[in-house]
Amino acid sequence: MSTLAVELRAQASNVEFTDISISVELLDGRTISAPLAWFPNLSAASNSQRNNWELMGDGEGIHWPDIDEDLSVAGLLAGTH
Repeated sequence: MSTLAVELRAQASNVEFTDISISVELLDGRTISAPLAWFPNLSAASNSQRNNWELMGDGEGIHWPDIDEDLSVAGLLAGTH
C-alpha cells in the first residue's frame, strides 16, 4: 500500500482578538487560538493597533505595522512564542 503525502502550507485568512486571546482563522477552515499574554507587544497594544494587521506572503505570516510585530502561522501551530 502506498501513501500519498500532500504538503499543506498553513495560511491565515483572518485575525481576531478577545481581551485574553488571539485567534487566527486559516484558509483550510481551522482556527488557532493562543493566549495574548504570549505576545507582549500585542498584549500592550491598543485595540486599533491590534486590528491594523496585514497578511505577509500568501498568509504564512501576519504583520502589525503600528507596533512592528510579526507572527508566523507555522510558529502559532507549533505553539512557539
